Amino acid sequence: MKYILLFLVTLLSLSVVSAQVKYEKIESSKLGESREIKIQLPRGYGSDKGKSYPLFIVFDGDYLFEAVAGNTDYYAYWEDMPDAIVVGINQYGTRYDDCLYSEQNSLPVETGASFFEFVGMELIPYLERNYNIGNFKVAVGHGETANFINYYLLKPQPLFQAYIVISPVLAPGMVTYLPRQLSNSQSKLFYYLAYTNNDLPQVQDMTKILNEDLTAVNNENVTYKYQGFEGPSHYSVPTHALPSAIELIFSVYKPISKKEYQDVILKLEESPVAYLEEKYKTIQDLFGIEKTILVNDFRAISAAIEKNESFEDFERLGDLAREAYPKTLLGNYYLARFYEETGDPKKAMKTYQSAYILDEIGGITRDLMVEKAEAIKTDFGY
Repeated sequence: MKYILLFLVTLLSLSVVSAQVKYEKIESSKLGESREIKIQLPRGYGSDKGKSYPLFIVFDGDYLFEAVAGNTDYYAYWEDMPDAIVVGINQYGTRYDDCLYSEQNSLPVETGASFFEFVGMELIPYLERNYNIGNFKVAVGHGETANFINYYLLKPQPLFQAYIVISPVLAPGMVTYLPRQLSNSQSKLFYYLAYTNNDLPQVQDMTKILNEDLTAVNNENVTYKYQGFEGPSHYSVPTHALPSAIELIFSVYKPISKKEYQDVILKLEESPVAYLEEKYKTIQDLFGIEKTILVNDFRAISAAIEKNESFEDFERLGDLAREAYPKTLLGNYYLARFYEETGDPKKAMKTYQSAYILDEIGGITRDLMVEKAEAIKTDFGY
């Protein structure tokens, strides 16, 4: 187990090296001082001036930044999440003051209120002016800062769309505020909550109480996950929680998996092509990214059409494939399958034949197209 963890840490460290990491100081009128931040820009940042990126704000950035930066770079490399900009706020020596809240109402007060305003009114506007930041923002906190990031969720318009809350040292009022806020949310939100059995007893108890109330929230706009880890220390649990949190937040962005195919797509009452279109529309709406439909996802939907014999769905799938990969055989193959299975073999044969000059893709070859056309020609004597 130790060797596996060492390998993962080494891998994540190498990932960070391959991306662009820089340090900057922000002069803050709210704090009355400058604050250091660490910024990781994704691979290839700047090559497309019109491209925007999700933003991760990492509280406790002096020690938590590298873990988040490594994970995001790794998942983006395998296309399980979009490229993202990661910013860590250095809170070494200021953590207690930054997270100060009132004993009366559990809300930020004095230095805590100043830090709250620094992030929302100075840091994020600065980043949006200087970097290609999209609308989707993720907050990451641990311990005291895991409690603090919740304050941005309590705003009428939450500053972040996703919250990674690890071993939170919760303010007393938070167990009341959060369930009410999430129950009433009109916008899409992701909330990930985790603890370890090696946290202080009060941390475990408050986290479990919060989970009971959040589990009862019935709001389709909220995606929620709770995890308790056995074994990790309070300080190592973020390395266990972060991959799970990222997979939750960006689950729709991932290629269609075998499990999704078997448990969801094959059991759909609606068209699997409609499911595919909705998946990519959600990606655009959430992350502001016009992602080209993956060949893997086309193949999954095609397999579902074949298995369920809903051959009329091949027509729309073919149109989508032509839009996504116009120089390849993909669209013509699906359209030919539509004609072949819906009673127009001559048109199917011609569609197979017309694709000879296009590029091969995803296992669909020119030889396959020729074979299909010849088989129809033989069967019908054309």
